[in-house]
Amino acid sequence: MAAPQPAMMLPRELVNDTIALAHKPSAKIQYTFAPERHAQSSPPRLIVFLNGLMTDKSTWLPVMAGIIRRHGDDGYPSLLAYDRYGQGLTEDQDPQDQGRENGRGHDVGDVVRDLHQLITQVDKDRVSRNQRQLHIVFVANSIGCAIARLYAEWYPGSVEGLLLLDPMMASSKFDWWPDPDSDDFVPDEEVTVEVLREQRRKFAAMFAPDVINKEGLDRRNLADLLPHSDQPCLQGPGSRGPVLTVVEHDPLKFASESFQVCRERPVA
Repeated sequence: MAAPQPAMMLPRELVNDTIALAHKPSAKIQYTFAPERHAQSSPPRLIVFLNGLMTDKSTWLPVMAGIIRRHGDDGYPSLLAYDRYGQGLTEDQDPQDQGRENGRGHDVGDVVRDLHQLITQVDKDRVSRNQRQLHIVFVANSIGCAIARLYAEWYPGSVEGLLLLDPMMASSKFDWWPDPDSDDFVPDEEVTVEVLREQRRKFAAMFAPDVINKEGLDRRNLADLLPHSDQPCLQGPGSRGPVLTVVEHDPLKFASESFQVCRERPVA
C-alpha cells in the first residue's frame, strides 16, 4: 500500500508525475518535480532529494515547498524527489527482482544506475533538454547518502554538491554496542548485560545489512561498494570536487524520536 502524502497545501509549482525508465519500461516510478524559477543558471542545476530506507518522498515535500515559498522572488533551481521501486507511492517492484531471491533482487549499485537514468530522462524532458551539462546537488538522508556518494563516484563531474543528513556508515555492520558475550567484554555498572543483549537484538532486527526490506534493496554488499569513508576522492564539475556538508541529528533528540518510532513500529 502506498504511503499517504502529508496533509498540507503544496505550491502549484510542485508537480506529481510517473515515469518509466528506458531500461525498465514495464514499471513506473512516482516522482515530484518543480521547474527552476528565475534561476537562469548556467549550467542548469537540479536538486535531487534521496530517501532513507524507512521513508519516502513525502518527507521531502515540505522542504521543497519551503524552498519555493522562501525563494520564489529571487529564484531557485529545479527540484526533484522520487520513490524508488517498491517504496512510497511507487507500487511497482523493480523488474530486475523477478526470478531472484525474495527481498534481495537489487543492490545500491542498481539503485544508482536507475537514478542516473531517471535524472537523464528528467533532464531531457524538463530541465536542460540536453542543451547544456546538468549540475546535480544531492540532499540525502540515511542510506540515501550512500546512494549519493556512489553516484558521485560512478559519474564524475556531474555532482556539484552533497548535503548528507544523518548519513549511514556504509562500511559498518551496525554492530556498535559492546558484545556482552565476547571474551574481552568489560561490564559497566550503568548498563546491564541483559539490556545490551536486547539492544543489540532490536537494532540488528531493524538495520543489519541482511535484513529484508519492502523495496527489496539488498544491502549485504554495501561495504564492498563503499569500503572507505574518505575514499575515493570525488570529482565535481570542472577541476573541483563537490561541495560536501554533513549534518548530524542531535543525539538526544534522535534517541527520543527513535524510541517513539520503535514503540509505534514494534520489531517482531
